[in-house]
Order: sequence, then C-alpha cells, then structure tokens
Amino acid sequence: MDKPSDQELLAARVRLPQHIVHRGFVAETVVLNLRTGKYHGLNPTAGRMLEALEQAPSVGSVVPELASEYGLEQAQIERDLIELCAGLLERGLIEIVDEPAGG
Repeated sequence: MDKPSDQELLAARVRLPQHIVHRGFVAETVVLNLRTGKYHGLNPTAGRMLEALEQAPSVGSVVPELASEYGLEQAQIERDLIELCAGLLERGLIEIVDEPAGG
C-alpha cells in the first residue's frame, strides 16, 4: 500500500487492527502487537490522540477537540496527528478503514 498523503490521511478513518491492544497509564500508553509480541510506548499526548482517533469518523475530525483540549493551534495538532498516524501505520499499529466516512 502506498503511503497516504497528508490530506488523504486527515480525511481517512483509522482503527486498530484486531491483533493490537492498548492500555493507558499515567506516564504512557502501551500499545501491544499480539502477533509479534512487540509493544510500543506512546507519551500521554500521543495516547490521548490514539484514544480520540478510535471513535472519530476521520483523523482530521479530532483536530478541533484536541486543539481546544491542549490550548494549541489547530495547525500544530494537525501536524502532530499526521506524524503520529504515519508512524503507527508504518508499524502496523493502525490501519485505514476502506469504507467511506459517514457510511
């Protein structure tokens, strides 16, 4: 699969595959790949972003909520989300849902 552009990523809906589980702790969120046995640590901000993405109709749709929550510009949150999602996609920790948004 080709790497999505930033705009494609913001418009996409993402989810955790069945073999990925996560648990949030005070200092980090631990994401575990049950197939490989590898775990990945996310800082609290990235963990919160992952939590928001789980219920979101698209990556970009969580930008206003997170910007308000963290008191940051939406453009900064957008860049951070793109970077986070690209890294998670690369590691197979999230996947893009092929179904159209809203459907």
